Amino acid sequence: MLNKPLISHLYTADPSAHVFEGKLYIYPSHDRETDQPTNDNGDQYDMVDYHVFSMDDLEGEVTDHGVALSVEDVAWADKQLWAPDAAYKDGKYYLYFPARDKGGIFRIGVAVSDRPEGPFSPEPEPMKGSFSIDPATFVDDDNQAYMYFGGIWGGQLQNWQGDEYNPAGSEPEGDVPAILPVVGKLTDDMKEFAEKPREIEIVDENGELLKASDHDRRFFEASWMHKYNGRYYFSYSTGDTHYICYATSDNPYGPFVYGGRILEPVLGWTTHHSIVEFQDRWFLFHHDCEISDGVNHLRNVKIKEIFYDSEGNILPVV
Repeated sequence: MLNKPLISHLYTADPSAHVFEGKLYIYPSHDRETDQPTNDNGDQYDMVDYHVFSMDDLEGEVTDHGVALSVEDVAWADKQLWAPDAAYKDGKYYLYFPARDKGGIFRIGVAVSDRPEGPFSPEPEPMKGSFSIDPATFVDDDNQAYMYFGGIWGGQLQNWQGDEYNPAGSEPEGDVPAILPVVGKLTDDMKEFAEKPREIEIVDENGELLKASDHDRRFFEASWMHKYNGRYYFSYSTGDTHYICYATSDNPYGPFVYGGRILEPVLGWTTHHSIVEFQDRWFLFHHDCEISDGVNHLRNVKIKEIFYDSEGNILPVV
C-alpha cells in the first residue's frame, strides 16, 4: 500500500488516521466532480459527506464503511464539509468537521457515535467560539483533549485576527509575524471548548516568530499534533509552497520551534496530512492527485513510512 493510492473508487483527501480497537481508521474528506469555479476561496472543494475507512493491517484490504455523516444531517451547515478529524474518549467516538454556516462563515461541528466507523449524530449547533477550518484533535496522556485548527485564504483564519469576523481580513505580507494557528482545550464531554482558543506560536531557531514573507515555513492550514518520546510535534501545510513541515515543543500550547520539512510538494495544489503510530511503525498519511491526473480538487489518499533520528528529528520523506 505504501506510495500507492489507498482508495480508488472514491476521491478522498485530507486523511486523519487513528488507531482504534487495534485497527487503523481513516477519516478523509470526500472530493467529488463539481462545476464550481476554481479559486483561492476554495469553491471547487464542494464536498457534501464523509466516508470512514478501516484496515486491519497495511497489507490488507481497505474497508469502506459508507457514509458516516452528510451535510443534510447538520442543521446549521450550508455546504463544504471540509477536512475532518476524529477522537475517542470514555467510550464514545467523536467526528469533528468544518462547514460553512448559512451566512457563509466556517464553523466547526462535532458528531458522536458508539462506533469508530459511525454513523455519527451531529450536535444541533456548531461548537461555541469555533471558526475557520481543519480541526485536529489530540488526547494527551492525562486524558485531556485539545483541538488545533485554522486555515488561511479560503479557510478564513485571516478574517479572525480579532474577536469578531472581519470580511476584509487578509494575510499579512513582509517582515511581520505570520498568522498563527489556534488551539483550544476541550471540555470533558468533548463537545465544546473549555477555554477561549488561543494562538500557537511557531518560532525559528532564534526564538523569533516566523514571518509572513516566509512562505516556505509559515503556517497555512492542516494542523496535526502527535507525541513521540514525550515531545509534542505540531505539523502543518505551508499551502502555496506545498510543503508539510513540523515544529516541536515540551508543551501542548507551545511555543513550537520549527524543525524542518517532512514532505516535499506532490502532484496537486493542496497538501494535508496526519501522522500515526501503527503496529510499532510511524506513518504519514497525505494526498495527491494521481488518479485524476492532476485535477486539483479530485484527490486520493496515500501512505508513507516516516522515521526519526536519535535526537527526535523527523527525517524528510524520500
